[in-house]
Amino acid sequence: MRIVVLGAGVVGVATAYLLAREGHEVTVVDRQPGPARETSFSNAGIIAPGHVYAWASPRAPSILLKSLWREDTALRFRLKPDPALWLWSLKFLANCTAERNRRNTLVKLRLALFSREELHQIAAETGIDCGLSGKGALYLFRDREHLATGFANSALLREHGLEIENADPDRCVELEPALRAARSKLAGGLYSPVDESGDCFRFTELLASAATQHGVAFSWETHVESLSVERGRATAALTSHGRLKADAFVLALGSYSPSVARTAGVRIPVYPVKGYSLTVPIDGHAGAPHMPGVDEAYLVAFARIGGKLRLTATADFAGYDTRHAPADFAPMLKVARELFPDGGDYDHPSYWSCLRPMTPDGPPIIGPTRVSLRSRWTG
Repeated sequence: MRIVVLGAGVVGVATAYLLAREGHEVTVVDRQPGPARETSFSNAGIIAPGHVYAWASPRAPSILLKSLWREDTALRFRLKPDPALWLWSLKFLANCTAERNRRNTLVKLRLALFSREELHQIAAETGIDCGLSGKGALYLFRDREHLATGFANSALLREHGLEIENADPDRCVELEPALRAARSKLAGGLYSPVDESGDCFRFTELLASAATQHGVAFSWETHVESLSVERGRATAALTSHGRLKADAFVLALGSYSPSVARTAGVRIPVYPVKGYSLTVPIDGHAGAPHMPGVDEAYLVAFARIGGKLRLTATADFAGYDTRHAPADFAPMLKVARELFPDGGDYDHPSYWSCLRPMTPDGPPIIGPTRVSLRSRWTG
C-alpha cells in the first residue's frame, strides 16, 4: 500500500518506520529541512508513565481562572477573540469531572506504557542510542500538604500496577545527590522507578535514517496545503511541491493537523499550547542531575540530555505564536539555580519555544475519520 505520512516529528517518523517495516511504500512530507525541527526538537525528554495525569481535572477551572490575572503561573490563559480557543475550552471544562479525569488518565497510562515498550523495541532492533536513562524520575514538592495530595492522586496509578514511592527529603537526595544543596527547600517527592529520559531529537533523527534503509522517502521543505477528497476518501495531498497521491494518509502535523484536516471536512479538537524550554551546557559543572523530574511547585521539568541540562515549563495559550523573550525563561532559571546551584552554565542558555498539540480530554487522537484517511495521528 502507498502511504503518505504528513509530518516528520517523532510520531510521524516512528509511524513511517513501522509502516515501512511492514512492507508498505511510505513517503513522509514536512515543511522543515529535516526531522524533529518543531515540537520534537527541544522537549522535556522525559518518558513519564508516572506523570500521565490528564490536565482536565476538578481543580483545573480554578487554575485557569487564576491565570487570567496572574503572570507568575505555569499556565497562561488569556481571554481573546479566538473561536477555536473558546470551543476547545468548553470541551476541556466538560472533561473536568472526577470520573472523566480518571478515565482519561488511565487511557494515557496505557498508552504511555505501550509507547515505552515500543520505544525500547525500536531502539533494540535499530541500535539507536538516544541517551535513554532508566534511573526513574523524581517529582518534587515544596510543602507537605502538596506532597500528601500528590501521593493521594498517585493512588490511581498505583492501583494499576505502577510503583510510586513516597520519598522524604533524605531519600530524594539519596536518589539524586545533585539535590543536596536544595534539601531544606523540599518537603519530599514521589519516585517513579519506571520513568526515563532521553533525547527525542536525536532519536527521531536516527530513526529517520533507519527508515530510509527500509525504503521510506522524505520530502523536506514541503508545505502541506490541503487534502483532496473524492467520494468520501482522501486521494491526494496538495503540497508546495505538487500533488501526492496515495492509498492512505497519516496526519501527524501536531498543532497544525486541524487546518489540514478541515480541508477534507474533518474537525479535530486540537489546540496549540506553547511550551518553553532552555538548555544549558554542563561541562565544568559537577552539580547537574542524572535523574529527570519535575518541581511540582512551579511545574518546571528537568532532564540531563547528553552533555546538557534541559529545563521546560509553562503552558501558554497563545494561539500559533511561537515568539519568545529571555524574560519568559527567568522562572525556569530561578528554579534551576535553587535545585541545582552548580547544575550548568546558566549564563549561556539556549532558548526555544514550540507548540504542543493539546486535546480537551488529554489522550491523543488515534483512529479513522469519517473521511477515509485510513488512520489519523495528531500527537
